[in-house]
Amino acid sequence: MTWTERAATVLDDGAVRLRPLTAADRDAIRSVAMDPAIWRYFVSRVEDETSFAAFFDAMLADHAARRRVVFHITDLASGRTAGSMSYGNLSEADRRLEIGWSWLGRDFRGGGVNRHAKYLLLHHAFDRLGAERVEFKTDRRNEQARRALRNIGATEEGTLRSFNPMPDGTRRDAVYYSVLRAEWPGVRERLTAAPARPLDLMDPADQG
Repeated sequence: MTWTERAATVLDDGAVRLRPLTAADRDAIRSVAMDPAIWRYFVSRVEDETSFAAFFDAMLADHAARRRVVFHITDLASGRTAGSMSYGNLSEADRRLEIGWSWLGRDFRGGGVNRHAKYLLLHHAFDRLGAERVEFKTDRRNEQARRALRNIGATEEGTLRSFNPMPDGTRRDAVYYSVLRAEWPGVRERLTAAPARPLDLMDPADQG
């Protein structure tokens, strides 16, 4: 099985459950996605039914085409949909991938969902897939997301200027972060032992 096939599985730590997105998730995702704050630094906007449909259909299309492994996130305490995160830019030959396209609904920010979801994705990447490098990127202006990534032990590597276009016509400077296999034990310790707040002090969406 390829990385993409092996990555598309159910991940659960008793606090959150991540599973591959399906078409049946449309209404549940819509119920938490219609919040303008989520999309402040995202490369797409969800503002109405038309833009939501385009956004959701793009997630499904990316997942089906194996461009990304898109996860639906369930907060197990409430049983509700919390948001979505993805694996992307999977390069099995190079043993690296990206965690991104991450966003959470208003009710699920600051309570630990992000910390648990990031732990599950990093654990699966390093301990099951055998990744040597996991990447993250975020908008240079997104100070909360940048601080959160540093707080888990990710290393800031630099800024790629004018990386991609934003919906308002500007171009985003993307800041890259990474965790390497040798650094994973320390990051794992932070994610499993530290309070939820440091990682969850973040914008509603930390990468796009």
